[in-house]
Parts: sequence; C-alpha cells; structure tokens
Amino acid sequence: MSRSFFEAVKSRRSYYALSKDPVATDERIEEIVGEAVKHVPSSFNSQGGRVVILLGDHHDRLWDLTKAELMKIVAPEGFPATEAKIDGAFRSGYGSILYFEDTSVVEGLQQKFPLYRENFPVWASQSSAMLQFAIWTALEQEGFGATLQHYNPIIDEAVKEAWGVPATWRLIAQMPFGKPVGQPAEKEFQPLAGRVKLFK
Repeated sequence: MSRSFFEAVKSRRSYYALSKDPVATDERIEEIVGEAVKHVPSSFNSQGGRVVILLGDHHDRLWDLTKAELMKIVAPEGFPATEAKIDGAFRSGYGSILYFEDTSVVEGLQQKFPLYRENFPVWASQSSAMLQFAIWTALEQEGFGATLQHYNPIIDEAVKEAWGVPATWRLIAQMPFGKPVGQPAEKEFQPLAGRVKLFK
C-alpha cells in the first residue's frame, strides 16, 4: 500500500470498532514498531522510549487485568458500562502496544547535563508522543485501526508484574489495534487562521 505521507496522516483516526481478524503478520507488526523505535528522534539521541507488543492471549490479559484494577475503584453500578467499553473497543482488537519511558535514561541525562535538568522529562514526553504518532500512523497505513488509551497509573504495577517490565520503565500509554469493523466518528477542524502564522 503506497500513499503519500499526508494521506497517511489524514487517514489516521481513532477506531473503536475493532476485530481480532489478522490484517498483517505478527512479524510485520514487530517490524513496524521496531523501525519507529529505532528512527523516531529523541533529545540528545537518548533513545529512552520502550515498547511492549502484546498479541493473542497477552493482549486479552492486558484488558482483563485492566478491568480487574478498575473494578477496585469504579462504583458497582457503573462497572458494567466500563466493562462493555473495554470489551467492545479494546479487548476486541488484535493486539495492544504499551508505551514506556525508561526513567533511568532521563535521570542519567539530568546528572550529565544539569543545566537542562528540568527539560529532560518534557523532552522525553515529546519523543514518546512522536513515537506513538509514528506507530499509530504506520499501523493505519498497514490497514489496522487503533486508539490511544491512558489507564496508567491505575494498571502500572499489574502490567509490570504480568510481563516482567523493568522497574525503571514508566508506563505512558496503551494502544489497542485491530481490523476496523466500523467507521470513526466525524472530526471537526478549527480554522487554520489563528492556528498558523506565516511571516515573510
């Protein structure tokens, strides 16, 4: 599938209706993620982004443990709606990508370059956002639909225990993906006038 960069950017949307039907091979998914992790920029080329790909039973386990953690804090009368959302929009997909930042990398930079100490966590977040966008767009280009979720810090410890994630990895976001079986909601755009300024 060959499209221009901006065609891919425009097509990337939040798809909540997903199925477990395969769209690409597991090897291709790993290749997409690996290329993004390798080439997305980071401050001082620090490369602190970390990713865990969960497929099959591991993907289902993520959303089952998410429900288990939410059950501890969501009122019983509100939990059925929460469970239906997770099962119908996230667990129903083919896999999930977990985004982390290795805090030991950030701390190492803070010690090495104290003048920029306050900036490194901000720059790490910016790099993570670029990584998320790159993978999301590449998955869409491949034919997958995805969304970006943030059940951290509620699920942080359960995730680390379930998959042996290093203690220094801080969970940033979760991206369930799968074959789209419905269309995304309409998207409204604010006028570019006032959002973009050109001086020449």
